[in-house]
Amino acid sequence: MNLRGVWAIYHYEMARFFRTLGQSLISPVISTVLYFVVFGAAIGSRIQSIEGVSYGAFIVPGLVMLSLLTQSVSNASFGIYFPRFSGTIYEYLSAPVSPMEMVLGFVGAAASKSLLIGLIILATSAFFVPLNIAHPVWMILFLLLTAITFSLFGFLIGLWADGFEKLQIIPLLVITPLTFLGGSFYPIGILPPFWHGLSLFNPVVYLVSGFRWSFNEVSDVSVWVSLAMTGVFLAVCLGAVSWMFRTGYRLKN
Repeated sequence: MNLRGVWAIYHYEMARFFRTLGQSLISPVISTVLYFVVFGAAIGSRIQSIEGVSYGAFIVPGLVMLSLLTQSVSNASFGIYFPRFSGTIYEYLSAPVSPMEMVLGFVGAAASKSLLIGLIILATSAFFVPLNIAHPVWMILFLLLTAITFSLFGFLIGLWADGFEKLQIIPLLVITPLTFLGGSFYPIGILPPFWHGLSLFNPVVYLVSGFRWSFNEVSDVSVWVSLAMTGVFLAVCLGAVSWMFRTGYRLKN
């Protein structure tokens, strides 16, 4: 494996991230602070607790996951789409870098960016609510798996999209609604039976539930089920990326 090639792609993508800190880092942190003000202070003050956890602390995992999912998809999709749009993708294709090394570079950088944002948001939340992380190893595991999985998913979107409109349509119309409806701000157990059963088809439910369990040992589904569903989605994304590279699907736009 050409580790220099992987590092070159990774370093370039990370450098681009730090050149645009205002958009890349400050914006999602400010958005999360607004969520805490609206949901944690305004609404949370009227809710005593959820399963023994204050509402402000209850929504912390959901807010971190909301930012992690959207940033992972956005960073990875733009990272691979822009070279296709500008034509610099041919430089990658002609370089002594294999498809797997390209994936490692782009997806690794996107996952690193989203993890950094997620950890900063987690640290920011400590200024608003007392944090209790019951299982820090599980928390890190879910953060890593989610960042890698959705960075792969974003990479797929970047390969599939043939315009900036398509690049934004899935994050805006699919990822964000699924996250809001995935128990980020409420336990799905309070839903009527029909909507509770329908929510179990939402993959984000398992991510949020497993991540929340690592904080307060409160979850909507078993942590092992959450871990298994995350692994299944990761395997599907890996298989789809592998197929796209084997067939050359839209790689050259």
